[in-house]
Amino acid sequence: MYELTYNEMSVFYKEGSEIMGELFGTDGVRGLANKDLTPELAYKLGKAGAYRLVEGVERPTILIGKDTRISGDMLEAALIAGINSIGADILKVGVVPTPVVAYLTRELEEVDAGIMISASHNPVPDNGIKFFDGDGFKLSDEVEDEIEEIIFAGLKDLPQPTGAGVGRVKELNEPLESYLEFAKEVVATDFSTLKVVIDTANGAASALAPRILKELGAKVIALNNSPDGTNINVDCGSTHPEGLQKAVKEHQADIGIANDGDADRMIAVDEKGNLVDGDLVMAICGRHLIKEKKLPKETVVATRYSNLGLQESLTEVGGEIVTTKNGDRYVLAEMLEQGYKLGGEKSGHIIFLDYNTTGDGVMTALQLIKVMVEEQKSLSELAKVMRPFPQLLVNVKVKKKEEWKTNQEIQNAIKEVETELGNDGRVFVRASGTEPVIRVMVEGKEKAQLEELANEIASVIKKELN
Repeated sequence: MYELTYNEMSVFYKEGSEIMGELFGTDGVRGLANKDLTPELAYKLGKAGAYRLVEGVERPTILIGKDTRISGDMLEAALIAGINSIGADILKVGVVPTPVVAYLTRELEEVDAGIMISASHNPVPDNGIKFFDGDGFKLSDEVEDEIEEIIFAGLKDLPQPTGAGVGRVKELNEPLESYLEFAKEVVATDFSTLKVVIDTANGAASALAPRILKELGAKVIALNNSPDGTNINVDCGSTHPEGLQKAVKEHQADIGIANDGDADRMIAVDEKGNLVDGDLVMAICGRHLIKEKKLPKETVVATRYSNLGLQESLTEVGGEIVTTKNGDRYVLAEMLEQGYKLGGEKSGHIIFLDYNTTGDGVMTALQLIKVMVEEQKSLSELAKVMRPFPQLLVNVKVKKKEEWKTNQEIQNAIKEVETELGNDGRVFVRASGTEPVIRVMVEGKEKAQLEELANEIASVIKKELN
């Protein structure tokens, strides 16, 4: 038994994430490029997705962006072929972050939908395809299901124009410029007193993020901003922050920022080299917005995987937290339904809904630094507003992994621990997606108590499933 590391928590939550249909997961379609996610599948997704999203629009235009991974060109070509084949035009924007695709899709009048080719923080061999509607929002489960149905029905009865009816391809010159100017206008703060280390994971923000920081006045040290198609997310970025932590201390910087491959998320490092994850960022920014009376209903939306320390921190200043299931798409849905403006995930997908319609690692970094400037405090001092609750994990090897949910003795043990913890803690139990293991995570205020409670559940699981 031990306290979870940042990366171990990421693995635990990924294995417990919700899976929707056959093709779409919590963030579009992902898989091993050219094996699971093939050009043939990309062609079908392009054709079916375009048909569903722009049905009834005369001569529609769909914007396509991508991250820096080598398979992006291949999948882009296949998507374009599918989209053009039903009579829709393409506006290529090349390598840009996911939040820029969302921004351009809603801002450009001629664009009717958007597509981002990226596997986010996943390894280089993977890739993914995610769609945005004309307002820059990710698709609902229902719309994704409809796209799947079109594909599984064999793409029957879709338009098949000829001659001048076939779609064409255009390219957008300098696609980063409008977002860059928009971001600077939103922040409107002088960063000239700060030294910032930025790790762009050799990904989509490699050109954009260092430039924005420089143009706002910061002294910038850029790491991992030389993508070659094969080095995206390799031992760098938000999933591997060790190099950033070291660089921040070596350069005596005020803050370090790490994006993932498509820059829809970020984590920070304070001037002492300590990690500041998404929960801490939401606590810092949420409390600041409450203080400025700029947070509707004094409420932040988070997933059920956020640390209980976030709720405690917001409660101290009269704020509240609303939780959803895992995935920034569900966070966004709650924000739209209830009129909330700030939400996100522990992993660093943070949505500032006043500024963008999806997780935006670049904008999040700018908002966090803006709080540092306005409150004239170091990041380590700001991070004191939240005390993360200890979390302990036990891995139990079993022979009958699938039976843990239906086993009454196990469920009774879990309920007993939940009752004992009350509002001061919680329990997560998950079956590993890759091993014959049940993972038991317990979170609470007292670490000694957690060890005892986690062992209680683990012993029952071991007895019942072996």
